[in-house]
Amino acid sequence: MTAVIEWRAVAPVLLVLIAAVLGILVEAVVPVVHRFFAQVFLTVASIVAAAAFLVANWRKGIGGPVVMGSMMLDGPTYFIWGSLLVFGLAAILVFAERELNGGVSTFAASAATVPGSRAEAEASAARLEHTEVFPLALFALGGMMVFPASADLITMFVALEVFSLPLYLMCGMARRRRLLSQEAALKYFLLGAFSSAFFLFGVALLYGYAGSFELSAIATAVQNPTMGHGILVAGMALVGVGLLFKVSVVPFHNWTPDVYMGAPTPVTGFMAICTKLAAVGATMRVFYVALGGERWSWQPLLAVLVVATMVVGAVWGLTQTDIKRTLAYSSIAHAGFIMTAVVGASAGTVTSPLDSVASVMFYLVVYGLASVGAFAVITLVRTQSGEANAIASWSGLARKSPLLAGIFALFMLSFTGIPLTGGFIGKWAVFAAAWRGGYDWLVIAAVLLSLVAAVFYMRIIVVMFFGEPADGVVVGRASAFTWLPIAVAALGVAVLGVFPGPVLDLATLAGTFIR
Repeated sequence: MTAVIEWRAVAPVLLVLIAAVLGILVEAVVPVVHRFFAQVFLTVASIVAAAAFLVANWRKGIGGPVVMGSMMLDGPTYFIWGSLLVFGLAAILVFAERELNGGVSTFAASAATVPGSRAEAEASAARLEHTEVFPLALFALGGMMVFPASADLITMFVALEVFSLPLYLMCGMARRRRLLSQEAALKYFLLGAFSSAFFLFGVALLYGYAGSFELSAIATAVQNPTMGHGILVAGMALVGVGLLFKVSVVPFHNWTPDVYMGAPTPVTGFMAICTKLAAVGATMRVFYVALGGERWSWQPLLAVLVVATMVVGAVWGLTQTDIKRTLAYSSIAHAGFIMTAVVGASAGTVTSPLDSVASVMFYLVVYGLASVGAFAVITLVRTQSGEANAIASWSGLARKSPLLAGIFALFMLSFTGIPLTGGFIGKWAVFAAAWRGGYDWLVIAAVLLSLVAAVFYMRIIVVMFFGEPADGVVVGRASAFTWLPIAVAALGVAVLGVFPGPVLDLATLAGTFIR
């Protein structure tokens, strides 16, 4: 059988992965003094080129099954790919920041050395840095692009591992707080390995049920069953564990606070939105395309998990004293808000064309803008020993930098869902979709828990604007690598709060899966 690959259709993914491979070659042949600039140029150029191909393919109407049916190019694929490229570029630009650390990056001088050892001290004194993070980020980004576009479960599993392994490595590469960083990487790796095993076991059971790994074939088997119902439910549950782990849905969320707090902050920002984009996209494709005919089995259970997710994210977030850990519980709460629309699974109408898929994709965009911007801001608030992540250290920040405090407050207001921010429109979209789908009680619970979550967002704003300035805390001098993502994110949050129409229309246009 001759392999047929639609090269132009998958060019956005190929460009990212080819650039990742070239990045490894850069590490081997380019002199150390030039590696940083070579890696940054290669990374940015590849993502921009991938975005250009994506737009050209979309305008040309290229779609349908590609790469021998292993991937599906449809509206959600294009929208999620575009979002991944934009947010991936913004997050990776923060990777390139060097001014905050005196001319070196925020990544470890020698990640393989024992923290506190003489070898690590010598590497730091020599001002070494890991430029390998750029190809690692590109490998992760490439895997994230394949994950939600997969038309069969084997391709989805391969993509899951391709983007997970680089993230495990990057989480353990913080320049400061090395033990905490390595602990985060180990926890993420172990729990991620367990979730992958659950996913693979579920894939085997679904194959046993349908006789195929293809999502369309599984959907056909669900409509015309020839096997017992038990094997379908078991496979569905196990695959769901693997997917919901990446989304941070309770009870598969325990990795999130520790990893968000211990990982280098630029990596945390990268994971906060890009991982969620890929995971939510893949979750919708599996549950809507392959298991849509079985929704009466998975919707009630998933609804219970969504409520638990919102409760844990909102309530546990109230008790946190670390800014990154607070945003980790915020991420868990937002996973619950996103999944309300996934559970509701409503279809658009003439009067309200925004359906569940479109509303989720719009929400991911506004959440991504606030997340990328917020974690970039966190890198700027510093003490002599590094980032000042304790919330108490942010006291009186508005007196030291009114602009930075105002921008961070805007992101917090968007997370809260205050009107005239993108977050308000995003929550309205997902809640409206769930309401139309008949899950009004879930929407009421989500609104109430949004009010609970608002407390810790408002607490941060009060600390910044009404607290006494903390001693020894300064706003670091950063380059455009950090300020450009912050500015774009703030502008996007503000504009989408007032003029959401174009992005909502694009999400609606791209809101249909090809089965």
